[in-house]
Amino acid sequence: MTIPFTLKTFCLAMLGVAALSLQSAMAASLDDLGKSLTPLGAERAGNADGTIPVWDGGYTTVDPSYKAGGKRNDPFAADKPLFSITAQNMDQYADKLSEGTKAVFKRYPDTYRIDVYPTRRTAAAPQWVYDNTLKNAREAKLVDSATGPRPEGAYGGIPFPIPKNGPEVMWNHVLNWRGTSISIDTRHYLITADGSQVMTTDGRGLQEMPYYYPEGNAANYDGTYWLFRLVTMGPALRAGEQIMGRLNIDADKDVNYTYLVGQRRVRKLPNACCDTPLPASAGVMTFDETNLYQGRMDRFNWKLVGKQEMYIPYNTNKLQAAAKPEDVLGKHHLNPDYVRWELHRVWVVEADLAPGKRHQLPKSRYYLDEDTWQTVLGERWDANGQLAKVLWSMPSVMPDVPAVAQVSSGFYDMISGAWFIQSLYAGKESQYGIVDRYNASEFLPAAMAGSGVR
Repeated sequence: MTIPFTLKTFCLAMLGVAALSLQSAMAASLDDLGKSLTPLGAERAGNADGTIPVWDGGYTTVDPSYKAGGKRNDPFAADKPLFSITAQNMDQYADKLSEGTKAVFKRYPDTYRIDVYPTRRTAAAPQWVYDNTLKNAREAKLVDSATGPRPEGAYGGIPFPIPKNGPEVMWNHVLNWRGTSISIDTRHYLITADGSQVMTTDGRGLQEMPYYYPEGNAANYDGTYWLFRLVTMGPALRAGEQIMGRLNIDADKDVNYTYLVGQRRVRKLPNACCDTPLPASAGVMTFDETNLYQGRMDRFNWKLVGKQEMYIPYNTNKLQAAAKPEDVLGKHHLNPDYVRWELHRVWVVEADLAPGKRHQLPKSRYYLDEDTWQTVLGERWDANGQLAKVLWSMPSVMPDVPAVAQVSSGFYDMISGAWFIQSLYAGKESQYGIVDRYNASEFLPAAMAGSGVR
């Protein structure tokens, strides 16, 4: 097929812009961190036309009515959309839309909409995270290993705030700041192709990031970066089930366990990785789609494409504060009335299946918010080159942490027409709570067995 000259010219121009943007971003030096760059490595300045403002320290004003562990209100509820993007006018904004977003517009032209609000650069972190990030910039390095490229000498902050390649950017995502000890009370939903809502999990979760223990350091760090345990309370068929994981920077040291009520015993999961179906999702989501990407780095080759301005979900507190799940769960996608989109700069990374490796979705693209390093949008293609899934997350501002943390995430299945949302807090009184350090025994198999009584 011959590409029309105008489209070819546009594509080449966009590649040139991405290349120039990447060159500019990679030209930053250690001396820029905390000056022309934010303490986490984003460009402090706004953009030329003022639609992206200067980062001025983020949003750290705690709502006086907020009670620890409870609902966080939308601090920007008074904001009005600047404009809306629909299937009818999307071409006007095409250079700032991801390929996946454009595909959803084309799939659901009558119902999908993006409401674009003023950009608020709310990302913030404690000073000790900033200090550790600066230390990482000086001392951390990327090393090759049997489980792929991984950081060495990093601790307690963004490992590579001035990244040079795709793996460094993706490790920034995996180790992004979102709090240390977290309690969640949430639900997962599968919405079938005909619009039926199926709650796959109603659970209570414990999460902890040993990588962000304030008193730790790189010298005594054992590589364990994420601990989690999910206790399922519903639906009734699955009540009492549990899943637990201990993830390590050296992925060969990852361990995952499950507790099944019918067996009344804890079992080690043999392959809790990559494209293995995730039990809490009714098998439609894979382990490496947790937080949009969570998995081994050796399965793919990672290419840093560039940096660009893009409309992404951001400061989506309204979604989490909804009265009930039905308010936000549309037939084919999230209710646009509840999703706030803003213009931000994102890093773009592509993943292609590494030689000799296997995955049901061999090509992916990820878009990472520069201020938080969280992956906010993504696409995955199947072996036939067909766009299979459009991934998304819903970052919310949490001034009490302080952080902008990924809360809900999910995907639209572009082949079947179904979609899935993980960690929806709408209708829950207790949500994403910052808690005291858990007892280490909470993340051992014995804790599952001890509490696994029904």
